[in-house]
Amino acid sequence: MATTAEANTKSVLSAKSNIFAKIAAVANPVAEEPDKIASNISYHAQYSPHFSPFKFEPEQAFYATAESVRDRLIQQWNETYLHYHKSDPKQTYYLSMEYLQGRALTNAVGNLDIQDAYADALNKLGHELEEIVEQEKDAALGNGGLGRLASCFLDSMATLNLPAWGYGLRYRYGLFKQRFGKEGQEEIAEDWLEKFSPWEVVRHDIVFPVRFSGHVEVHPTGSRKWVGGEVVQALAYDVPIPGYKTKNTISLRIWEAKAGAEDFNLFQFNDGRYESAAQLHSRAQQICAVLYPGDATESGKLLRLKQQFFLCSASLQDIIFRFKERKDGKGLRQWSEFPTKVAVQLNDTHPTLAIPELMRLLMDDEGLGWDEAWDVTTRTISYTNHTVLPEALEKWSQTVLWKLLPRHMEIIEEIDKRFIAMIHTTQPELASKLSSMCILDDNPQKPVVRMANLCVVSSHTVNGVAQLHSDILKSELFADYVSIWPNKFQNKTNGITPRRWLRFCSPDLSHIITKWLKTDQWVTNLDLLTDLRQFADNADLQAEWDSAKMANKQRLAQYILQVTGISIDPNSLFDIQVKRIHEYKRQLLNILGVVYRYKYLKSISPEERKNTTPRTIMIGGKAFATYTNAKRIVKLVNDVGAVVNKDPDVKCYLKVVFVPNYNVSVAEKLIPGSELSQHISTAGMEASGTSNMKFVLNGCLIIGTLDGANIEIREEIGEDNFFVFGATADEVPRLCKERENGLFKPDPRFEEAKQFIRSGVFGSYDYNPLLESLEGNSGYGCGDYFLVGHDFPGYMDAQARVDEVYKDRKRWIKMSILSTAGSGKFSSDRTISQYGKFGKRSAAYHKLPPQSHLRLSC
Repeated sequence: MATTAEANTKSVLSAKSNIFAKIAAVANPVAEEPDKIASNISYHAQYSPHFSPFKFEPEQAFYATAESVRDRLIQQWNETYLHYHKSDPKQTYYLSMEYLQGRALTNAVGNLDIQDAYADALNKLGHELEEIVEQEKDAALGNGGLGRLASCFLDSMATLNLPAWGYGLRYRYGLFKQRFGKEGQEEIAEDWLEKFSPWEVVRHDIVFPVRFSGHVEVHPTGSRKWVGGEVVQALAYDVPIPGYKTKNTISLRIWEAKAGAEDFNLFQFNDGRYESAAQLHSRAQQICAVLYPGDATESGKLLRLKQQFFLCSASLQDIIFRFKERKDGKGLRQWSEFPTKVAVQLNDTHPTLAIPELMRLLMDDEGLGWDEAWDVTTRTISYTNHTVLPEALEKWSQTVLWKLLPRHMEIIEEIDKRFIAMIHTTQPELASKLSSMCILDDNPQKPVVRMANLCVVSSHTVNGVAQLHSDILKSELFADYVSIWPNKFQNKTNGITPRRWLRFCSPDLSHIITKWLKTDQWVTNLDLLTDLRQFADNADLQAEWDSAKMANKQRLAQYILQVTGISIDPNSLFDIQVKRIHEYKRQLLNILGVVYRYKYLKSISPEERKNTTPRTIMIGGKAFATYTNAKRIVKLVNDVGAVVNKDPDVKCYLKVVFVPNYNVSVAEKLIPGSELSQHISTAGMEASGTSNMKFVLNGCLIIGTLDGANIEIREEIGEDNFFVFGATADEVPRLCKERENGLFKPDPRFEEAKQFIRSGVFGSYDYNPLLESLEGNSGYGCGDYFLVGHDFPGYMDAQARVDEVYKDRKRWIKMSILSTAGSGKFSSDRTISQYGKFGKRSAAYHKLPPQSHLRLSC
């Protein structure tokens, strides 16, 4: 008799055979009709096999579907780059250590405008598109706003038909996957590549050598050459990035580090010395193993620097190779043309080494003199700054750089020498400021290279990412450089792609917007949303809007129950703060407010509680593995939730949820279901923020400080639709000084919340070190450096206003509509258009003072 397992196998095989008997397995790479698409999916299920042939379950269906979509993308991809090859336009190359792409299937079928056809095709194969997309794991190539901005920019560049490439690293294990134990957050390796990614295409013909360590040879002619050390290979993987309803499909090229067969010592291996036989292979694998490896040790610092240089060197070699491939009618191109064909954008300071690496490649490999190489470099490179926090402005040990990149340190020294000489010659009034302006800090105790200074000196443009941030760069952080290059510093307020962040993640709301605007052109022209303002008081629109928001809340409630086991009430106010866990982002202010709210609810009568506004407070984000206070905040949120959610007195009025493993796919559920979102950083410390834009676009109201893009959001949506509180950026220095002088008088509610935590009501974990960071009178990391105590009473008062407004449903829905209506400015299409327009004339703004008379050599 057949066993149960055999019977099940036969049953599955029979079911699969029945499906595929109806759907022929035929390659139709550019199919548009559901029948032919189903045939193409069937073809990949059978002839691009990655699993046992007896299954066509959701996981197998996802991979076959993704490969079917990829067929179409590859055709557009090839046509796009053939067009660029023929037309030879100037191309933008975006260098970023992070890309937070999210799932690609929904985005791809949406941008290609084939989601309905694919939904029908999958139905013919016995599956639902909504079920299949859930099988995809987020690409673990980024962590926070830096990476998500990079991905939004790629989407916009593709949609605007701009010739562009993204360059990054192919992290095997991402940052980490978050789980929780007795001590709070634990980190385990991300498994996004455990099987494979169907979207990436390995380019075995695109491999470049990247050298580390070694020494510099000086030839009799005076030229220099970097030799020796160890060399690893950079192998390219390409990910297609389709534009929305356009044939343009551009590339995200990510690099993997490898060693060759010649680097494997077969003699040592056969001698039993297995680890030493493959040392270079092991070191190569480490380079792209994880995003942001811990840098508390010397080896950790060295690995981070290796990552950054590996990205820069591989990318620039690729860019130069592509430039040299093209010839004009007179033969080989002149290097003076390079900036007219190539624009390199550095996303923060991580890719700063692109500056000395481009200089090295031009001088040592291509034979250019210093002046010509410097002219090419400074007209090619531009830099986007993402922070004003001193600890986030990278400073690398000169000792480590000399050890790993000796030739680059020579070049950096020369850039610094020439900059100092230029100041003495042309700007002698700044000579007294050189100690902070120069690139090399030669402090004997800790000599470092200031990467931000190197970027400012060497780039033709420095971009801020919100108006306040750009103003702070010009008036404080880079004020002395402004007097030399007043036109170099530009503001480009960040934006988000409306495709992923409204059209695809909230289809119900999108359909309502399209219905009332009588057009779907807002998807690529977000300014059209302003026309919603005329309908904000319309009862019919309000009813439809409320219904769509409730449907999103119900979906979110189901997700929260699925991943946490916590049941939340969609009729309560959904209050959400999701972002990287950091003290300046002040998740601690949020949870202290929750603690006080809980204590207050416990102190009033059951009848009084019925008059309060029920809240579900959700907090999510990852705390970096070595950031102790951030991990304590995560632990506190979980501990507070564990007590509050089980308390029968308040369960109808307050729930607290820590949402685990926050990523793009989780955000696509949280943001549409949100009603209030907290963007409460200490004023002057958040460069821009982009999640605030996503929430507002989805009709969520904001409680926030006047920081980053919050200021511009408030201006666009109207002050009455924004719950503002807290010190302003220009007040923060004075308040910090008063705090240091012992003049701060805490609000009683602030003291009550801290004492309630210390009482042990939330468990036995020792929160004193965290709470003590809010006390004392001076110093970073203590003395309430981020002004949580100062802003606490204003925060609580603003939350009380939220409670009252939420009771007036009509008023709340109108404010929600007006929030979406005012979001037009915050499209990444607008940001990229501004970058593009300025880029065409940017070289004229970087007129370096004359240097030919300096006669310095390198």
